[in-house]
Amino acid sequence: GSAKIAAEVSDVPVINAGDGSNEHPTQAFLDLYTILKEKGRIDGLNIALVGDLKHARTMHSLAYALSNFKVKLYLVSPEVLRMPKEITDYLREKGIEFKEVNELSSVISDIDVLYTVRVQKERFPSIEEYEKVKGSYIITPKLLNKAKSDLIILHPLPRTIELPTEIDKLPYAKYFNQVKNGVYVRAALLALIFDAL
Repeated sequence: GSAKIAAEVSDVPVINAGDGSNEHPTQAFLDLYTILKEKGRIDGLNIALVGDLKHARTMHSLAYALSNFKVKLYLVSPEVLRMPKEITDYLREKGIEFKEVNELSSVISDIDVLYTVRVQKERFPSIEEYEKVKGSYIITPKLLNKAKSDLIILHPLPRTIELPTEIDKLPYAKYFNQVKNGVYVRAALLALIFDAL
């Protein structure tokens, strides 16, 4: 992406804080930090990446980042929004156990972390195609009745219909902590670049 091109020609450090639909590495750092802080570990967790896996750069970066840990991934999406092949190929090369599934309800009782994103309307060639999949995975209290009691729900925000505000009050909701952690993690990255740490 554009950040890589900039880094190749720049004499100063470049932080990729998101480049189109490609990747979002700073988000992946704060996501890993949030998982570690909330769960006490990353190794051994079952993690579901849910929603628009094709376009969501946060999902791409998080999948790459999680490949450095001993996790099991559930890639939950409609067929048309599957994780890009180059990423699933990479996960296979790294020996990461993963399963592509259509129904979140089929794995909800097995997962420790549910990471969901909005379906990105702006990435679709037509409104009709977007309308077909926009409500594919809506997190509801009924769905969460089947979840582990210590499940955490993460979301990079902004949200649309996939994460109703009624979920905010539930103990699973950790996405506001995730936002707060983003400030700390990004400040730490800047401090590292400027040799402040």
